[in-house]
Amino acid sequence: MKNFIETIKNIFSIEELRDKLVLTLMLVFVYRIGSFIVLPGVDPQGLSALATSGSGGILGLLDVFVGGSFTRASVFALGIMPYISASIAIQLVTLVIPYFQRLQKEGESGRKKLNQLTRYLTIGVAVFQGIAYVTFLRNIATNAIPASINPFLFTLTTMFTLTAGTIFCLWLAERITDKGIGNGTSMLIMAGIMARLPFAFFAEFQQKMASGGGGLIAFAVELVILALIVLGTILLVQGVRRIPVQYAKRIVGNKQYGGQRQFIPLRVNAAGVMPIIFAQALMFIPSFVAQLAPNSPLMQSMMAGGRYDHTIWYNVIFFALVVLFTYFYTAIIVNPTQMAEDMKRNNGFIPGVKPGQPTADYIDEVTSRITLPGAVGLALVAILPAFASRAGVTDQFASFFGGTSLLIAIAVMLDTLQQIESHLLMRQYDGLMKGGSRIKGRYSASLEGSNQYMN
Repeated sequence: MKNFIETIKNIFSIEELRDKLVLTLMLVFVYRIGSFIVLPGVDPQGLSALATSGSGGILGLLDVFVGGSFTRASVFALGIMPYISASIAIQLVTLVIPYFQRLQKEGESGRKKLNQLTRYLTIGVAVFQGIAYVTFLRNIATNAIPASINPFLFTLTTMFTLTAGTIFCLWLAERITDKGIGNGTSMLIMAGIMARLPFAFFAEFQQKMASGGGGLIAFAVELVILALIVLGTILLVQGVRRIPVQYAKRIVGNKQYGGQRQFIPLRVNAAGVMPIIFAQALMFIPSFVAQLAPNSPLMQSMMAGGRYDHTIWYNVIFFALVVLFTYFYTAIIVNPTQMAEDMKRNNGFIPGVKPGQPTADYIDEVTSRITLPGAVGLALVAILPAFASRAGVTDQFASFFGGTSLLIAIAVMLDTLQQIESHLLMRQYDGLMKGGSRIKGRYSASLEGSNQYMN
């Protein structure tokens, strides 16, 4: 406890770090305030049906990412998600379109162009999603929109308001990235996820303390299990396989270059949370079909008491899809051929492996081997909330036992703590951990300086 208090004092004794933390908290607070401001012309009293419709499925997942703004019909109902969608689209087209590939290789100037294109695409996605949201709002929460409001004007103004809300969220995220601590986009998503934790914690406590709920001991056991899951997820996020790389010595004048030993950090979970998101998007399709065919015994048999994700077959297929998408997404973002070419260009080689194609084959083989435990571990994390629900945990609290919520929260916290530790170490403090241990964020390379191979 004494070391913890000393670390907090060290953090706030650094003026630059203190200012960054205060600015980040203020911007996140502004984001949370905006999530409670209801859209103009919408009656908050008529949104109960919207909250029920957005409690599950793909809409429930979206509501988690925006911190409940979706079901509250707030000006931040779309949140930062249009920018996330645009970023994923740009990332995918970069792999197949030569123009975007050239931009990616142009360095800082190319990165700025790609960011600008992502912003333009974000506006287009926000406009489309804004119109879709108004249509959804009209069909579900019919009592929330007064009949006296002109439908066309309401759609137009709401679309502009939601688009402006997304742009403002993007501005907040960029300010956090530039002036605050952590990645702004991830920070806003984490703020939305963690905003639900106190309510979920209190609801679970009430259920366990009620008659037949199990009491305080059962609640304590759940907290211990949750802590163990968090520790296991941290190991999954931070797991790295380091491949040694040796650089040839070069003598230029009186100076010697190269000769040092570095490492390529291949992450066990290189795909991050994307396989779970892709798998969930596919798994929600049958539930939509079942809703369209309420009289079909076959389609309705897929549902378990109205909860599609509680069925056994859902979790088996979901597990398999997460594993498949992990391999697919890892193959997209990890390019062994490019790594081998970069090493050869910089006079680097893996000891015992010939440069060129043999090096690429070796990296690909190592990546395939470490991806298997990473994919299985990610799939287990993905289906843990379903097991928690079946064990009697409330749906709100069960979502923190795994899935996208837990992965994103842990990854963002690790990245943020890594930045704080870097500030402490630069000023010759001990950092956040003793004994030489160092925090590594989700995307951090090894300390030997091998970021170039992961880009």
